[in-house]
Amino acid sequence: MLTKRRLLQAFAATFCASGAWAQDASRARSAPRAAAGPAAWPNKPVRLLVGFPAGASPDLAARAIAEPLSKLLGQPVVVENRPGASGNLAADQVAKAQDDHTIGALINGNLTIAKLLNPKTPFDPEKDFSPVSLIGTAPLVLAVSGDAEGSNPEQLLLWARNLGDTGKYGTPGVGTVGHLGMELLKTRTSIRAVHAPFTGNPQVIEAMLAGKIQLALLPPGLAKPHVKSGKLKAVGVTSPERSPLFAELPTLREANVRGADLEIWTAIAAPASLPQAAVAKLNAALLEVVHSTEVKERLLSAGWQANAGTPQSLAYRMRTDTTQLGGVILMRGIRSDA
Repeated sequence: MLTKRRLLQAFAATFCASGAWAQDASRARSAPRAAAGPAAWPNKPVRLLVGFPAGASPDLAARAIAEPLSKLLGQPVVVENRPGASGNLAADQVAKAQDDHTIGALINGNLTIAKLLNPKTPFDPEKDFSPVSLIGTAPLVLAVSGDAEGSNPEQLLLWARNLGDTGKYGTPGVGTVGHLGMELLKTRTSIRAVHAPFTGNPQVIEAMLAGKIQLALLPPGLAKPHVKSGKLKAVGVTSPERSPLFAELPTLREANVRGADLEIWTAIAAPASLPQAAVAKLNAALLEVVHSTEVKERLLSAGWQANAGTPQSLAYRMRTDTTQLGGVILMRGIRSDA
């Protein structure tokens, strides 16, 4: 169990170290391919729960893999949206499922810091899930209102700072990477905008277009069309280097914002009770599906870089993200009652 002091120390070390994401990806690629599970699994349709509304980034990732995964497994994979509590409602249903045919397309927060945000969270990310595989990863885009004053990152950041605490930033919920990332950015940029949580990123964008909020950290796939149309402006991406998901955008580092490198991801997780042979069979199918050209292209068009790997590599990423995001929670005193 990480103490507050150890977590903060590890959080600081995480931001000082370089190449963590590359090391994680290397582990995923070099790990041995999982063996196929028993032929008897699955013997009925598989429920794939998503904790956000239709059209949200995790939903798009889940729907990109559902049909080809169905073909490989020989049973329908049915996507079911269970939005609420920053994805934790769906995560709790996955954790408690006893039918051996319920899995989840879950995000960073569900599989890492849910318990740190709220000790009353009814599931334990470390104990209640069997990691299966990543699906995709992406940086976030710092987006601002289309009528924001400025035409380059430095000017747009100045505009955001000048909003003071009258400005609002939207997120898909308390404890999501969009929330924790913006709180981290506030410490690096002197932005003082206050938090306005929504049920998903489509609702965040709707609020931005209506002028109800002024800033958000958005997935590239959702931000790009609105930036291209001029309805929103983009400051930069949170990755250390420019992202192929939005290649023309600079990084926040290029605008002299340091120590705010972040990445979102969606992964498949199963209840801890799912037999390991079934986990291995599901992982093997996911590796084939996510690495296929068709699904890579679908994920890319939805704003994700395909990034499947072994259960072990996902477990490693869960641990490192718990340290990074947990440090933000402790530093900013963030709590959730959901």
